[in-house]
Amino acid sequence: MGRCVEVGQQEEAPPVALKLWRLRSRPRPDEPEALVRAGGGVVRRRGKDGRAQYAVVHRPRYDDWSFPKGKIDPGETDEAAALREVEEETGVRCTLGPELEPTRYRDRKGRLKQVRYWLMEPADGTVPKFRPNSEIDELRWCSAAEAGKLLHHEHDRQLLADMEALS
Repeated sequence: MGRCVEVGQQEEAPPVALKLWRLRSRPRPDEPEALVRAGGGVVRRRGKDGRAQYAVVHRPRYDDWSFPKGKIDPGETDEAAALREVEEETGVRCTLGPELEPTRYRDRKGRLKQVRYWLMEPADGTVPKFRPNSEIDELRWCSAAEAGKLLHHEHDRQLLADMEALS
């Protein structure tokens, strides 16, 4: 039946069990890697001078500046997640514009993550006063040049450059 182990000794798992555990923890070559899906927005408004301003957010957890984005909830569409995340992080209710180029990268846990972005504008043209929350402690409305200096990630800077090329 079972094996006896003296007090103070640890029983070692049989090598076969260890090998099977290692195999189960890695994706098989024929299985696609799990993809973390997220939605976000490049929120643009017109300043008093008529020039474009972009919303960039500071995430204290990562101490970085990025565009508002977040993971998709079960049963939620990418578009709905993008609108929800932008409103949660900035307080701005937006309308969707054209879809932008998605970004793919490895997140801090090493998982493949894809973020679908849309150009967004404030729904009624007004922007409420920003209130810091658990994820975002600062929101800045910046020109493209200022936003480009703040953004920490190359994929965000590329998205901004692509947006400016469309304008």
